[in-house]
Amino acid sequence: MTRISGRYFILAGILAILSGPAQALTCSNTGAGYDAWKKEFAAYAKTQGIGARGLEALAGTRYSQETINADRGQKSFKYSLEKFMKVRGADAIVAMGRKRKAQNAGFYANLEAAYGVPAGVWVAIHGMETGFGSGMGNTPVVSAIVTLTFDCRRSEFFRPHAIGALALVDQGSITPATKGAKHGELGHTQFLPGNARLYGVDGNGDGRVDFYNFADAMTSTANYLRAKGWRPGAGYQQGEPNYPVLKEWNAATVYQQSLAIMGAQIDR
Repeated sequence: MTRISGRYFILAGILAILSGPAQALTCSNTGAGYDAWKKEFAAYAKTQGIGARGLEALAGTRYSQETINADRGQKSFKYSLEKFMKVRGADAIVAMGRKRKAQNAGFYANLEAAYGVPAGVWVAIHGMETGFGSGMGNTPVVSAIVTLTFDCRRSEFFRPHAIGALALVDQGSITPATKGAKHGELGHTQFLPGNARLYGVDGNGDGRVDFYNFADAMTSTANYLRAKGWRPGAGYQQGEPNYPVLKEWNAATVYQQSLAIMGAQIDR
C-alpha cells in the first residue's frame, strides 16, 4: 500500500478551494441528466455574477442534439488547403469581398485606420463565416452553448462561453430566442458568446452591441484581432508577425492559411 503524506491532502484541499465550484461540475456524453445538471450549473453561474434573466434563460434551455451531431461530424478542417478553399467558395468570397469594399469604401477605410487590421482580413472572415451575413444560423444560441458545456468532450472550453451567453442575456444583447450557428456562434462573423461579451463594440453608435448588425459585427471583429496582438503595418502571411493572430480567430491550420490568402486577394 502506498503511503500518502498529510501534506498531499492539505495541498489538494487548497487547490479545490482555489479552483472553485466549476471543477466539481459534472458532464455527460448523452442528454441523460441534462435537466438536473442545469440546476447545478445555475449555482455556478450565480457565482459568476449571472442575474435573474440569465438564469431564467438557462432554465429554459433544451439539450441540443443537432449541436452534438454537428460537433461530432466536423470534417472540412481535415481537408487539404486546396479542397478546403474550394468547399468554402474562396473565389466567390474574394470577388464579393472586393465588390463590397468598393461599394462602401469609406466604412472599410475608416475601420481599417481605427484598428490597424487590413480590411481584407475581416472581410474574408465575414465571407467564410456567414457568406456575408446570408446564413447566420438557425440554432438557439443559449441552448447550443449550454449543451456543449454539459457535453464532456470540451466542457471546460465552452464553459466561459456559456457564462458569456447568459451574461449577454442579462444585459439585453441577446435573448433566449436568439439564433446562431450550431456551436452557439453569434451574428455576421460568428463570435462565440464569451468573446462577444469581452470584445463587442458598438460600431454604429446606437448605444448597444448587436452582432447581427453589420457595423457592430465588423467593428467587433477588427477590435478582437487587434486585442489579440495584431501589429498595424506588419504582414499576416505565413512567417510574418501577424499570422499567429489568425489562429486566435480559428485554430484550424487550413482556415488560417485560407484567411491569409483570401485577405490578401481582397485587398489587391
